[in-house]
Amino acid sequence: MNWRKSTYSGGGAGDTCVEIAPLPTRIAVRDSKAPTRATLSFPAPAFAALVDHLKAGHPAPPLG
Repeated sequence: MNWRKSTYSGGGAGDTCVEIAPLPTRIAVRDSKAPTRATLSFPAPAFAALVDHLKAGHPAPPLG
């Protein structure tokens, strides 16, 4: 997979963010501090909607 780190990563060794990797129909997400641990994946349209929501200045939706 071709992992990308956010350009907004800051401080320290630059490992304080998540990384994403595009898959054919999904987006994989992993913790940059623990890249060998489990990843999550989301349908591409759902991930795009989340990013658009955050870019519009809205808070992240609550978990659960």
